[in-house]
Amino acid sequence: MFYQLYEMNHAAVQPARLYADAVRLLYTNPLNPFSHTPWGRSIAATAELFERTTRRYGKPTFGLDKTVVDWKNVEVTEKTVWSKPFCNLVRFERAVPAGRKPDPKLLIVAPMSGHYATLLRGTVEAMLPHADVHITDWVDARMVPLAAGQFDLDDYIDYVIDMLHTLGPDTHVMAVCQPSVPVLAAVALMETKGDPFVPSTMTLMGGPIDTRSNPTAVNLLAQEKGIDWFRDNVVMQAPWPVPGFGREVYPGFLQLSGFMSMNLDRHIIAHKDFFMHLVKHDGDNAEKHRDFYDEYLAVMDLTAEFYLQTVDTVFVRQALPKGEMTHRGTRIDTSAIRNVALFTVEGENDDISGLGQTKAAHDLCPNIPADRHAHYMQPAVGHYGVFNGSRFRSEIVPRIVDFITSYGRQNRVAVKPKLVRTAKK
Repeated sequence: MFYQLYEMNHAAVQPARLYADAVRLLYTNPLNPFSHTPWGRSIAATAELFERTTRRYGKPTFGLDKTVVDWKNVEVTEKTVWSKPFCNLVRFERAVPAGRKPDPKLLIVAPMSGHYATLLRGTVEAMLPHADVHITDWVDARMVPLAAGQFDLDDYIDYVIDMLHTLGPDTHVMAVCQPSVPVLAAVALMETKGDPFVPSTMTLMGGPIDTRSNPTAVNLLAQEKGIDWFRDNVVMQAPWPVPGFGREVYPGFLQLSGFMSMNLDRHIIAHKDFFMHLVKHDGDNAEKHRDFYDEYLAVMDLTAEFYLQTVDTVFVRQALPKGEMTHRGTRIDTSAIRNVALFTVEGENDDISGLGQTKAAHDLCPNIPADRHAHYMQPAVGHYGVFNGSRFRSEIVPRIVDFITSYGRQNRVAVKPKLVRTAKK
């Protein structure tokens, strides 16, 4: 009943939230003389802070309507090119001149870990000048009716394979954080079957491939609690009247609570600074705070079966690096990967996926030719900085672009058949 209580509390605070918003509007109206005084701005700041901390944030938009291609501004249009109940594949179609040599097709697999795919807005924006970008837009589980069936880690892998088939040959795949494991598994399955639509390159960024290496607080918690604790304490039924009423989910607000508790002092200071920016009439810094937290506080529910299977497979049993991960009863053999170039990226200060966890993918893929392995550790960034921010744009993006350009099928010779070695256990 905890989820229902959460919903009831949110509804109960709605009148106070509306009143606070009205007070904010009153004390920010330039016709009100008090709006020009520190006292009036303090009242407005208090009202806005209350409204924002009790609000439920809706799904943000990407808002990417322009990019630069060949030093020219071109329009960008979002189009859904593939759809299933739990995910839509969105293409950012650029209005490039007809007959222009096509850029590489890039599939960005966004994390399904509580935040919407728009968390990777900066990632998409940075790659748009260089690639035909597609991204997985995962659907909030509480919005999917029970009639649509279940969705677990095996389904996730099937979705990735299906999307690669939709995009066709010579596609490049990029997995950010959580999807690193299912993407690596999907590519291994495709290689095992000799699938012609296997991607040309695979870029894994800040992903928990082997959480035995340099474990973080997230990894240790999973090891300490065990899968039964998560099943008993964080799985709840979606409340009425959402479309997914009755579906067992891992609520987004619980995931957000976990994220914020890891750096609670930082969030408290950020909100205190936001209050002072409003009082001092520092509009630019206040707007930066709004932009960040509008995205950060927008969360979605995950299906219980996907969440539990992921926690058990990736964090509790570490099944992939041990060679024990299966997909619908078939063992996933990463040593079958031979034709896909592999690039891994880590952040020096990553407190979600520790150093070495993503790099471990190279040991699991011993049959990729040596010249098609690449790894980069970005100094002085945390988890978020691996896929967003100034260092990502200036130092990581050029390396990714160079990698996918160099190892597109039109720029390299096919790998000759050779004796397959067994992946390291």
